[in-house]
Amino acid sequence: MEGPCRGTTTRGTTVRRALLAHPRTSPPGTSVAQAWAFFADDHVHALLVVDGDRLLAVVERDDLVGAAPTAPVELLGRLGDRTVDPAADLGRTHDRLLAEGRRRLAVVDGDGVLLGLLCLKRSGRGFCSDADVRARAAERLALAG
Repeated sequence: MEGPCRGTTTRGTTVRRALLAHPRTSPPGTSVAQAWAFFADDHVHALLVVDGDRLLAVVERDDLVGAAPTAPVELLGRLGDRTVDPAADLGRTHDRLLAEGRRRLAVVDGDGVLLGLLCLKRSGRGFCSDADVRARAAERLALAG
């Protein structure tokens, strides 16, 4: 879908309109070894560690380098610069992602509740949708089967 949510980003649209509503998450206690397996998919750029609906940490591959395989990943990740408010301007957030060389931001409310994941497409010209993710999963299944 082109337009402010999925294609070229425009000012005035909020992050909430472009987030993945059902990102994959991991529970507290997820180990570094389990996280490495999660990152085997090259589309995965962030591991979201949640307790219930509360986001504990956003973990990226670089956080795992040199860590013991049994270490819990929530101690290695962080929030701060890896999260965004759902009411944030999508255009400014798009610019931020490009400037930081980042493609994923967890979307959380003021109480730290995970609302979704903002996923910049590899081209940098739009955002992934839940339908895109489902289509990729179906494609992988078809290739494997």
